[in-house]
Amino acid sequence: MEALFSSFTAVAIAEIGDKTQLLSLFLAARFRAKGAIIAGILVATLLNHAASAWLGVWVAQFIPQGWHSALLGGSFIAVALWLLIPDKDDSEDTGVLRYGAFAASCILFFLAEIGDKTQIATVLLAASFPDAVWWVIWGTTLGMLAANVPVVYAGSWLLQRIPLNVARYCACGVFMLIGVLIIFSGSGF
Repeated sequence: MEALFSSFTAVAIAEIGDKTQLLSLFLAARFRAKGAIIAGILVATLLNHAASAWLGVWVAQFIPQGWHSALLGGSFIAVALWLLIPDKDDSEDTGVLRYGAFAASCILFFLAEIGDKTQIATVLLAASFPDAVWWVIWGTTLGMLAANVPVVYAGSWLLQRIPLNVARYCACGVFMLIGVLIIFSGSGF
């Protein structure tokens, strides 16, 4: 359950102000079928994060045993610093939109997640919890939904009231804390 909670919390916080949240806002403005948008986000996230989690478990087996904590903690600190860089909405009005809310959401969300902070976090979380990879996948997926479903339903209203810089700094702090805790837990302190 620690893997589920850690994954949910890390991704839900990291997703605030992320480009996929901006994509959710764009899709909600473009399509009326909110349920289809959310279903597309769910399918895309499950597929993307499952692949990412399995990659994390696979990569973790090649890291020398004494280095796990230092590399993992350092990676979380790197992601923390990356969170301070604001994302831009790079979604364009592509031909994908003609296939409807579900297909467009699924395809655009899957593509937007490639190389994204939350995908990297999923790889790192799976490497941290290799025996609980399914809990990581569900946690990160639920974290994405927790951050994006409100945007789909009340995006414009929410984005006018949530200061994204404050959210980015909080997310940075959480990832920094996780990184430091991982480093110290593995060094015998």
